[in-house]
Amino acid sequence: MNEQADIVIIGGGIVGCSTAYQLAKMGGAGRIILLEKDFICSGSTGRCGAGIRQQWGTETNCALAIRSVEMFENLQEELDYPEDMEFKQGGYLMMAHTEHMLDQFRKNVALQRRLGVDVSLITPQEAREIVPMLNTDGMLGGTFCQRDGHLNPFKVTDAYARAAKRLGVEIRLRTEVTGLVREGDRITAVDTKTGRISAGKVINCSGAWAGELCRKAGVETPFYAEKHQILVTEPIEPCVKPMVISLYHGLYCQQSPHGSFIMGIGHPNEPRGFEMKADWRFASEMASKVTYLLPRLKDLHVVRQWAGLYDMTPDAQPVYGLVPPLTNFYVAAGFSGHGFMHGPITGVLMSEIISGRPTSVDVSMLDMGRFERGDLFIEPSVV
Repeated sequence: MNEQADIVIIGGGIVGCSTAYQLAKMGGAGRIILLEKDFICSGSTGRCGAGIRQQWGTETNCALAIRSVEMFENLQEELDYPEDMEFKQGGYLMMAHTEHMLDQFRKNVALQRRLGVDVSLITPQEAREIVPMLNTDGMLGGTFCQRDGHLNPFKVTDAYARAAKRLGVEIRLRTEVTGLVREGDRITAVDTKTGRISAGKVINCSGAWAGELCRKAGVETPFYAEKHQILVTEPIEPCVKPMVISLYHGLYCQQSPHGSFIMGIGHPNEPRGFEMKADWRFASEMASKVTYLLPRLKDLHVVRQWAGLYDMTPDAQPVYGLVPPLTNFYVAAGFSGHGFMHGPITGVLMSEIISGRPTSVDVSMLDMGRFERGDLFIEPSVV
């Protein structure tokens, strides 16, 4: 079977589904086919912590997050989704345990306020008023933004997929891409296990597998996969409203609307690769760190633990746009752990880039060429 499509999107996570929806909503894109090798939200999106925050240290990341939060707040209505997306805006409380971190937080807050974010620089005492069980020993200060929060990633992505289908997007599940046909500076077709699809444009939204897919196009890129782990506890009565983040401990922890706690640790030296086996060392380290910051959690039982993959780049920032030297092969990947929270605006940006329109947020510095130029885009506030 040899089909024809105007646009082929590869990847059924939030980035692929939001891009498909926005392209179809914009109109004029022609026939759009989205390919997913398993099921919707089966990759990194379905394994993420699903937090959303506007508290960043660069203007671009703040702008992307501000737009995405605005979109998340109206997403249920816009996508006409019948189920509860479990949107909880309990805020993000970010802790500083060193003078360097506190100084960076002061700079962050000045930037965020200039961009319209309602964020506060808080004292340890104010942090305890927000989270009474919080251990603030060694904490010098922090920041808090009430509009930050958390959603259910499965339901959000499903909502985008359903809305895209209503607008005419064809979604092919369990359709793995086996190859890309390249002629000169163009990808002319996508090969799958069920046949070949000729394509006018191809969009790589495959997350941790973005580098592998670029390799199928004959292009080496700096994308790589990195394992991160999460665990979930048994539910208890609501007692922690915000997401608690300690950059010093490399930890984040939040209580879900159902009462369970979702938590993870960032390891900057995690080995690269696609191995996703959860291990006891993570659970042990997680227990030690989280019970230091939130002592009341020490008697909770762990009910689930899993590993997922971050789609990483050398500067832990994404790439939007064409993959040189190709002229019709685009990528939206490399989000390095914040792809879900930037998912809504990413769909808008990719639809604008592909249609040749000015972008809603300037992401010109997040092109593929920055790595060759050595013009890396460093974000100081990453867990």
